[in-house]
This record gives sequence, structure tokens and C-alpha cells, in this order.
Amino acid sequence: MAFNVKFWGVRGSIACPSSKHIKYGGNTSCIEVKAGDHRFILDAGTGVRGLGREFRNDDVRIAHMLLTHTHWDHINGFPFFTPAYDAERTIHIMAGHLIDKGGVENVLSSQMQNPMFPVPMEAMKAKLEFDDFRAGDSFDLYPEIKVRTAALNHPNGATGYRIEFEGKSVCYVTDTEHVPGKPDQNILGLIEGADLVIYDCTYTEAEFPAHVTWGHSTWNEGVRLCRAANVKKLAIFHHEPDHDDVFMDKLAEEARKEWANTFVAHESMDIALG
Repeated sequence: MAFNVKFWGVRGSIACPSSKHIKYGGNTSCIEVKAGDHRFILDAGTGVRGLGREFRNDDVRIAHMLLTHTHWDHINGFPFFTPAYDAERTIHIMAGHLIDKGGVENVLSSQMQNPMFPVPMEAMKAKLEFDDFRAGDSFDLYPEIKVRTAALNHPNGATGYRIEFEGKSVCYVTDTEHVPGKPDQNILGLIEGADLVIYDCTYTEAEFPAHVTWGHSTWNEGVRLCRAANVKKLAIFHHEPDHDDVFMDKLAEEARKEWANTFVAHESMDIALG
């Protein structure tokens, strides 16, 4: 059965719609995973708006939305996710960093309250089911689909995900900050032997020292982790807004020279894992 990963938003921090961000895209984090007949949404940045249109076109009735965390760039597309306004749809929304902090429903509802947004979450007529867990938990969303999680090093907390289906696996590891010279054991355990790892590569090695404690990493660290964990492919993700198409082209070339199994993610990229 089909196991596909499609990128709807690859940018970090803030959306950047401009003529210099056409090739790789300016929408913030959102990834779709198709596993057989099941659909998963990884984060609800501005890219989720386009995904919502596709769900409507494909008449997707049930989906799981797995949130890494709830900083704005990862949830500010949620109010524009049109399937959530359709009473015929069911959206399961999950997060691993808020179980002791009021829960994910409260956070998503808060961003849609006055004076921040004119339409309250109560206007969403879909069946919204909210599930808070602890990063590090594992669960079977369906008999044939296993999800593993890990805590990430990010301000206010974040969760990495591994989705396993039909002997294949994809890992989504953003937002996270590495400690130079100390590979993150949580991440290594999560990504071991994965077919694809999508990793937070916001900064270059030269930029990283000026942004310590900001909660992000580099493609170089992603390569080191993936090599150590016998990962098949690395997707460079969560592009810094100031890294335009010209910059990203150069970065992609440099990364491929370092490790041939890495590539830069761009909007609309669709990868078949099985």
C-alpha cells in the first residue's frame, strides 16, 4: 500500500511570500503523510491551508494532526484549515508538550479568540478530538500504523515523531537545538534505521553560534545524526526566512557533497516511501 510524504510548508519562523522564495516556498511547517487509506498532518503552519483544499477535493473525512509544538509558525494556519469547518469531517489533534500546561485544545482556541482573531474555534463544525500525551510515548493510531515520539530540545518543549507503516518509516524532527559534540540520544533512538528523516536545518554552522538557545539546528548536525543512526535519506527542512532561493541552491549543493543521501525539501515535493 502507498506510503507517501508531501511537503506543504517548509519554512521556519515566519511565512515569506516573495519572488525570492518561489523555488523552495514561503509557507511555514506542514507535511502530509499518506499511509494506505489514512492521512496524517504534521504541524499546521501556513502550508496547511493548501492541504485543506486538497483534503476537500479528495473528500478526506478523517485525519490525524500531530503537532510538534504550538509556536505560531506551526499553528497559525490552523484557523484557515477549511475541513475543520465541515461537520462531515473528523480531525484528531495531538500534542506531546502541553499535558501539564492546559492542553492543546486551550492553546488552539486561545489563538482564535478576540482580539487576535475574529472567528472563534466554536465556528469549526467538524468533530475535533484533542489528545495530549507526553513526548516519549508510543501509540498505535491504527492496527497497521505505529507512532513513536521523542522530546526535543526547544523552548517551551517540542515533540519529534516517527510513523511506521508496512516496514517503512518517516521521522519528523523539528524544532530542536543540538549541543555541539554531543549527539542527541533522544533523536538517535527515534530515527534509528529510518527511511526518511525530516530535520530542523534552520541555520548554517556559521550562523548557529549567534542563535544558541533559540531552539534550532543545522544540516551538518542532521547529517551527523543520520549517518550515526543508519538513516537512508535526510530532508533539510525549516528553512530560515532570509535564506532565499539562491542561498538554498548553494546550501543544497554543499549538503549533497557532504552526504549524497540528503536533499533540500521544497513545497509540493512528494516522496514515495513504499
